[in-house]
Amino acid sequence: MIHPLTYIHPDSKIGPNVKIDPFTTIHKNVEIGEGTWIGSNVTIMEGARIGKHCKIFPGSVISAIPQDLKFRGEDTLAIIGDHTTIRECVTINRGTADRNRTQIGDHCHIMAYSHIAHDCIVGNHCIFSNNTTLAGHINVGDYVILAGLTAVQQFVRIGSHSFVTGGSLVRKDVPPYVKGAREPLSYVGVNSVGLKRRGYSIEKINHILDIYRILFVRGYNTSKALSIIETEIPVSDERDEIITFVRETGRGIMKGYVSRQHNEDIS
Repeated sequence: MIHPLTYIHPDSKIGPNVKIDPFTTIHKNVEIGEGTWIGSNVTIMEGARIGKHCKIFPGSVISAIPQDLKFRGEDTLAIIGDHTTIRECVTINRGTADRNRTQIGDHCHIMAYSHIAHDCIVGNHCIFSNNTTLAGHINVGDYVILAGLTAVQQFVRIGSHSFVTGGSLVRKDVPPYVKGAREPLSYVGVNSVGLKRRGYSIEKINHILDIYRILFVRGYNTSKALSIIETEIPVSDERDEIITFVRETGRGIMKGYVSRQHNEDIS
């Protein structure tokens, strides 16, 4: 059902069973997948590609041009995956010539007043709480949770299954499977609660903990820690993912954190 008080550009492509509430504007060169609901007063601008069975709440603006002074009007996209929810007043800008797209994966939940800037690539099953802000060119893995009022600096990478606590300023890369907190953002343990919810065994979580004790807790520099991890920790997909992530960092990884009462026992 498309309300008669909605404006839809004739060049846009609207899938079957899409519901669009009144006072919403759909610009040209927009595609919206089957079964998606778009609330009132939403603006979907040129270059939007919205998947199936999404929910977009009132006041959101999808695929506005980048807030980047280098942008010269090139044809770029803002891609939203299937089954993704975008809450009130979220803004998602389309890409620039750097990546030609901003992309949000499937089954994500982007809460109210969040902003995702140009050329960000966000994985599947991510949750961004209220007022989360991503600057340009950020990579976010799968199953990442960013708590409310988190602000991420441009070009940062956030690894899969990580959790960043509310009010954080993320200036460095956040490796996979960890919890980040404090100021400056620091390692405060492995995201064991999230991993358990996703079916990781206690043995697998302890394996990841062993890696991060070497990397963050024992006081080694990064190159020494990686050497020890490769020598002492059994080969696994998780070990190789962590090693590759750290070695490929451009901005450096977040700090380790050790306190007198620090305890990483997942039990």
